[in-house]
Amino acid sequence: MKISLKTIPHISNKIAIDLNKSGVVVMTKGLEPVANEAKKILEQSVRQEMALEEKVKTICHDNEEEIEFMLADERQLFFMIKKKLAPEFEVILDYEERYSDIAHKILDELYEEDLINFDVTENRIKNIVYNAITSFIADASEIEDAVMDKIRSYKRKFIPGTDEFEILHEKLYREEMMRRGME
Repeated sequence: MKISLKTIPHISNKIAIDLNKSGVVVMTKGLEPVANEAKKILEQSVRQEMALEEKVKTICHDNEEEIEFMLADERQLFFMIKKKLAPEFEVILDYEERYSDIAHKILDELYEEDLINFDVTENRIKNIVYNAITSFIADASEIEDAVMDKIRSYKRKFIPGTDEFEILHEKLYREEMMRRGME
């Protein structure tokens, strides 16, 4: 599953909380600076992928007639172009590898900014960050289902995409995150 800009604050908080709870990391300046550094790195990664996908969309759009003429599968073609351009945009397409790379970048940044101290191997700390990312992603679809079930249970119907829906969705999402101890 892809990380979205909307989920980054939640993932960043989970990383900070999991590092703090690990018992092997001392946070020199508290949770918030750790979450902020993680947020910056996650946002950079997501924005790089968004830029890549925008470039691929442009290429597909510019060659729409040829694609239709060749009767090519647009989704498969999209992925093939994305795969070809990924190195140019410094995007790792394999999610396990990407999340491992992000975890390593977060660890490096936290260490460089003197936000954490630890006496264990870097790999152990990187694994805590990696597991925070992947476990959040695993829980995200479950949380989304729970939020949508709550929204559907209201007598008043909320239309997806409206401001009212988005505000309610965000509120319920945060409540569900807190209920699960993820925020």
